[in-house]
Amino acid sequence: MATQNPTSRAWNDPASPATEDEKTQAAVLVTLLAEHPMQLTLDELALVLHGDMDCVDPEDAARRAVLDLVGAGLVRRMDQMVLPTRAALCFARLPIA
Repeated sequence: MATQNPTSRAWNDPASPATEDEKTQAAVLVTLLAEHPMQLTLDELALVLHGDMDCVDPEDAARRAVLDLVGAGLVRRMDQMVLPTRAALCFARLPIA
């Protein structure tokens, strides 16, 4: 029976790399949804992430986030452009209870 935190991390420990990646994915998706129908490039998304002082390599973070979001079906690439999918746009229009 597991009674202890297996990672031995306290609530105020620095975020794990996976948590940081999820935050970056959220930032990329929110940006794409907010700017839609304007189309952004991967380089433009990286510029948005430059404002995050905790982000060490914004270009790499943006690339990884887009790859993960494409895999999840929330974003698609068209040449240099990065676009939210129809599913992501539909979800964004739903009222949050």
